[in-house]
Amino acid sequence: MSSRRSRQSGSSRISDDQIIQLVSKLQQLVPELRQHRSDKVSASKVLLETCNYIRNLQSEMDDLSDRLSQLLTTVDANSEEARIIRSLLN
Repeated sequence: MSSRRSRQSGSSRISDDQIIQLVSKLQQLVPELRQHRSDKVSASKVLLETCNYIRNLQSEMDDLSDRLSQLLTTVDANSEEARIIRSLLN
């Protein structure tokens, strides 16, 4: 059974052109790949760099969350700073 045939046998069908468009959109979203817009970049490289980018974003988010937690423990819960931080989080 060909890969094209097995892809089409599922309930959601996606064409090769749609895959190419989606990979192109990913390439435009990932800063590392955005500079290669005119260059041909393989789909596997786009997917790999996208995964790396998402991991980096998750790591940054974890770091920011830790820093925010530390900040909140040092600020008086009834202070203006605490109120501002809570309003930003909501």
